[in-house]
Amino acid sequence: MVVGFDSIRNPWPWTILLALALSGCGDKPPEPVASAPPPVTVAQPLKRTVTDWDEFTGRFEAMAEVQVRARVGGFVTAVEFRDGAIVRTGDLLYVIDARPFEAVALQAEGQLADARARAELARRELDRALTLNQTQAVSDSVVDQRRQALQAARAAETQADGLLKAAKLNIEFTHVVAPITGRVSRHLVSVGNLVQGSEGGATLLTSIVSLDPIYIYFDMDEATYQKNNRLWHEGKRPSSRDTPNPVQVSLVGETKPSHEGTMNFLDNRLDASTGTLRGRAVVPNKDLSILPGQFGRVRLIGSSPYEALLLPDSAIATDQSRKIVFVVRDDDTVEARPVTLGPLDEGLRVVREGLKPEDRVIVDGLQRARVGAKVSPQAPKDAAKDTPATADGKT
Repeated sequence: MVVGFDSIRNPWPWTILLALALSGCGDKPPEPVASAPPPVTVAQPLKRTVTDWDEFTGRFEAMAEVQVRARVGGFVTAVEFRDGAIVRTGDLLYVIDARPFEAVALQAEGQLADARARAELARRELDRALTLNQTQAVSDSVVDQRRQALQAARAAETQADGLLKAAKLNIEFTHVVAPITGRVSRHLVSVGNLVQGSEGGATLLTSIVSLDPIYIYFDMDEATYQKNNRLWHEGKRPSSRDTPNPVQVSLVGETKPSHEGTMNFLDNRLDASTGTLRGRAVVPNKDLSILPGQFGRVRLIGSSPYEALLLPDSAIATDQSRKIVFVVRDDDTVEARPVTLGPLDEGLRVVREGLKPEDRVIVDGLQRARVGAKVSPQAPKDAAKDTPATADGKT
């Protein structure tokens, strides 16, 4: 072997390479260390009695809504309410100038007094004629004429009395009062304006809507109606037509129902254009926080109580078109189990088919689980919560 001049002058690189080569001749490469099974959190399904609820979008409407209109014409002299306030039945809202109607009432009182005087005179003349007729001093025809005059006088008295009552009623109508209890809208006519009465197209003054209780209307799809009708025939659910079935209502922005009510109406036909059935529930509104026109989510009882298994939605995976959960077998290997799901109940998903109460379901660490591979199952950190049961199966 020919050694270069530079190598003779500096032998250290060759010495290092030779030592490294000799040291590696007798050693084998280290064997790879087997990885431990990944940890996952497992729990058994929670078993409890649940009730299915059907959910719909509804709109609130007032049980009573009144458009307050003038019943007599005249100039408005006072507005006696604050816009948007709560008013009670009989509260004064508007005052209309009553002087023209008071004058008419005085005239009617005079006419009534005159009619009563005429009727009294006719009665006395008839009495005298009847007395004279007994001695044939007055003929029967005169008695008949006196009797007819008395009847005409009494008719005139009745007519005058009716005119007086109408005049007094018009005076009463000049004080416009609230016909129902509720929240009043703004005033549409100010003081000094002339309003028309019912004879010439009554002027709209304001409106009032009742608030407690309040209706909520919703539309039920045909499939839900058929399901509930079938349950009624099987004796598993009462019909809302004759039973005030409970409803739960959540307002816009709420995640849980905040109001409870009862059903009180189902329509007699399905809407041909939408294929839905109109329903209505009554909801208490003690704090008057719900206004007509608001939207709400209505939950209507959809089954009789039954025993069910429940899991959190985080434990459920999707495999194409089916839902699955990962179950840990006795040998700590993972199995994918297809399940049939039901509705949510208090934040947990009802599992109708595919699980047993003793199954250990992976509720945390799904991304580390592989079908057929082993895992290291662990109990939930907080086993005392009312979530799916702990690993020992207690609920």
